[in-house]
Amino acid sequence: MHTRIAIALLIAIFCICNGHKPVVLLHGIMTGNESLGLIKGRILEKHPGTVIYNLDRFAGWSSLDNLWFQVNELGKDVMDICKRHPEGVHLLGYSQGALISRVILQTFPQHNVINFISLSGPQAGQYGTSFLHIIFPGLALKGAFELFYSHVGQHTSVGNYWNDPFHQELYFSYSQFLPFVNNEIITNKSETFRVGLLKLNKMVLIGGPDDNVITPWQSSQFGYFGDNDSIVEMANRDIYTKDLIGLKSLDKKKKLDIITVPGINHFMWHLNISIVDNYILKYLN
Repeated sequence: MHTRIAIALLIAIFCICNGHKPVVLLHGIMTGNESLGLIKGRILEKHPGTVIYNLDRFAGWSSLDNLWFQVNELGKDVMDICKRHPEGVHLLGYSQGALISRVILQTFPQHNVINFISLSGPQAGQYGTSFLHIIFPGLALKGAFELFYSHVGQHTSVGNYWNDPFHQELYFSYSQFLPFVNNEIITNKSETFRVGLLKLNKMVLIGGPDDNVITPWQSSQFGYFGDNDSIVEMANRDIYTKDLIGLKSLDKKKKLDIITVPGINHFMWHLNISIVDNYILKYLN
C-alpha cells in the first residue's frame, strides 16, 4: 500500500513539474487503442513527458456491448486515473468513444477532468446507412428501428444511441441510454448529469460536413434532424435552449468550443496530424 502511494505521488509530482496534464484517450467502435497511436505519438512529440493513458478495454466486437456497461466499467478506469492525478487530466474520445467519454463525465461527476475533446462523436445520436452498413451490412436503414428499439437491440451500443427521426415515440419508449444522458427524459439523475459537465474548463466538439459516417454530421456538435429531414443546429435544440445538460451554461462562460473542419472523412480524424496540431494540442497545455 505504501509503495502504491509513493508511486502515485511521484507520478503527480512529475506531471506538475512537466507542465502538461495527463491525457486519457478512448478509441471508437470496432477498433482498439492502436487506432489512436498517431494522436498519442504526436502528443508525446509536441509535449514530451506527457503521461498518456490509451485505454484498450472494449476493443473490437466488445465495443458493441451495451453502453451503460461500457460507461460503468471504463468510468471506473477513468476515476482510478483521476485519483492518481489530483492535479487533473484531459480526456479525448473518438467516434463512439467520444460519446462514452462524455457520459463517463456525467455518470462520475467526482471526476477531475479539465478539458474534454469530442472527436467526431454521435453526441445527439446516429441515423444513417454509411455507419449502419459498417456494423450491420444486411440491415436496411428504414427497418433498423425494429431491431434497435427492442429488448435485444438495446443490448447493443449502436442501439443505445440510434435516434430515428421518423420513430421518435419508439425512441423515447425503448431507448435506455441516449434520451436519458441527454436529459430528454428527466430522472433523479438528471441534475448529476449536468453537474458532471459543468465542472469542465472546456468542452470541445469537433466535427465536419465531409465525415460521411456520423449522420447527420452535426450530431458531433449536438445538432440533429428536425422535421422533414431538416437539420436543427445545437443552439436551436432543446438540449441547448433549455440547458438540459449544461451546454448553454458552458457556452455563456466561453467553456464550449465548436470546431468545424471540412474535408475530413470519419476514418481520418484520428489519423490526420494537422487535426492534432491545429485543433487538439492547444487544449492539452
